[in-house]
Amino acid sequence: MSKPFDMELFLAGVLTGSHATQQRHLRQAKIIQAKIADRWQRETPWAWQRKHVVWFLDHHIAKRSAETRYYYLLTLRLLARRLEKCWMLDL
Repeated sequence: MSKPFDMELFLAGVLTGSHATQQRHLRQAKIIQAKIADRWQRETPWAWQRKHVVWFLDHHIAKRSAETRYYYLLTLRLLARRLEKCWMLDL
């Protein structure tokens, strides 16, 4: 039996800011991970491609408020930095 992916450990090296900000990034990253895993069966961010992230942006936060979309975009940029990917993501 494999261990579940630990998003907190994955992001530990790139999380900055206040405790509340770090918790928001972790919470949003777990939501992103769950949605991509449900749709694409990609359990870890290492398996993600840009199309998976764009799908999440287009289908799950497109109708949210501008502030919510902005905060998710910040979390996605943090994930991209951790993955050392140069995804160009816009809302």
